[in-house]
Amino acid sequence: MRRITGVVLIAIGAFLITLAPLIRFYSAGKLVSAPADYYGVTELRADNAQYFSIPKVKVLTANLDITVTTRGDVAEAKDDHVVWDEFTAVNDVTNALPNISLDQRRSAFNKYTGEAVNCCGANVDKEPVQMTGQIYLFPFSTEKKTYKVFNSSTKQSYDTKFVSEDTVNGLPVYKFQQTVPPTKIATVQAPASALGMSQPGDVQADRFYDGVVTFWVEPVSGAPVKQEQQRHEVLKTQDGVERTVAFVATAKMTPETIDRLVKSAIDGKSQITLLKTTIPLTLLVLGVLFIIGGFFLVRTRRSRQDPDAA
Repeated sequence: MRRITGVVLIAIGAFLITLAPLIRFYSAGKLVSAPADYYGVTELRADNAQYFSIPKVKVLTANLDITVTTRGDVAEAKDDHVVWDEFTAVNDVTNALPNISLDQRRSAFNKYTGEAVNCCGANVDKEPVQMTGQIYLFPFSTEKKTYKVFNSSTKQSYDTKFVSEDTVNGLPVYKFQQTVPPTKIATVQAPASALGMSQPGDVQADRFYDGVVTFWVEPVSGAPVKQEQQRHEVLKTQDGVERTVAFVATAKMTPETIDRLVKSAIDGKSQITLLKTTIPLTLLVLGVLFIIGGFFLVRTRRSRQDPDAA
């Protein structure tokens, strides 16, 4: 009976040792992924922002509230990708002007790596866009290196460089920064007088954007827990002369949003650590103990049957 028990223990131990790396390197990689049914509301605030108000036909200075609502399209989530729809509303709090800017984005991305996938009607403000780079997430096990991150304003991706290690609400994070060079993002018609020009009627002007976007990323889960956007937009007439501010602001996530994102990242980090470290290590240790115990029982049985056995 001891011999049978010992053999069974050895078999169980071998199974557990085999299972440990499968969970660590295969199962965890499949189970850890961005959710198809994601829903979240992110709030930012930009104090003392400047923007050109079309109804007022002048530049206003104001505190702005920015609300970004993101919802996963479950029906379009297939194979290794998910699809998230995003709606951004900007409100002028100072002058009581709601919805001074409304933007939409539909993105498809790999649920394991966070990289863009071109399918499912990806667009920015209903204009089809071929997205590249990271979309909402950095890769799981984010490294201290440069990543390409998609920028909705220019509809392009740019290098986003690792800057330093940091902490957000006590959570260790990596800080990344993306610098966007001056880029034409639109052409508009504006009253010449609003642009400081003496000629009558409207003139054509190009809207140029440049900025710096900073991300604080929890590296195990790849989840951004804090973000800051420095935006600088101006209107230039066709002669290349900068005529007026279009939008200048530094938008920062609210403390409430940061708190929520940090808690979510901590939960994600714990789940990943459980799947990639705790469970495989526990299985490995148990497997070794089972094998040792099994060999002990088998050897004890042999020793009793053959007292002269070495």
